[in-house]
Amino acid sequence: MDEDKEIKQGNSNGRRMDGFPPAPDNGPSPKEMKTLFLLHGYSGDAGNWVPEWLCEKYNFAIVIPSGENSFWLDAEATGHQFATFVGVELVDYVRKTFGLARRRENTYLMGFSMGGFDALHTALQFPEVFGKTAALSSALIVHEVAGMKAEGGTDGKGGNAIANYAYYRECFGEPSKLLENNREFHGFLDSLGVKHVYIESKGIHDMIFWQEYATKFIPQMMGE
Repeated sequence: MDEDKEIKQGNSNGRRMDGFPPAPDNGPSPKEMKTLFLLHGYSGDAGNWVPEWLCEKYNFAIVIPSGENSFWLDAEATGHQFATFVGVELVDYVRKTFGLARRRENTYLMGFSMGGFDALHTALQFPEVFGKTAALSSALIVHEVAGMKAEGGTDGKGGNAIANYAYYRECFGEPSKLLENNREFHGFLDSLGVKHVYIESKGIHDMIFWQEYATKFIPQMMGE
């Protein structure tokens, strides 16, 4: 990408990323279409994992940001504001540039694992922006991850300077921890009378499972 077309990933994060040129200030508004913001998991990146035939069948656009390993949160310690980036800056940009996500009822979130956590968190943080959200295998373990030590894990045994792989595998690779937390959150929503759909089935923490459930939830989100 040319130097003059490199932008920062949201003013709130202040880092150089390949991206779009500045949004035009005016021009004809394109035909409105539904928009899905797709959020990756821990150690992932901005890539499409929704089967293309779904986009063609339901005629919706996908916007795929990169959230690094931030859990898509605004963090005072680092100054990065990934929640604000997704819920405010990115939505505003695609509205102005492509005429997408113009109305709450046509603006959706979906994510898996870490991205599933954010699909819930950001939808609740910006309820005026997002009309629906789908969270797959949500990593509702942000406090456990925040407790990792550079030596590895919460107890400092083994691992490397980034994270303890064994602890990561325990949290993300085994379904029991995530499932327990998701069940608790499901119960919490029920206790408040919050309308939602909750589904459990056999599977592991992988793309095969997430693509299967993308094909189940996207039709519901699109109004089928």
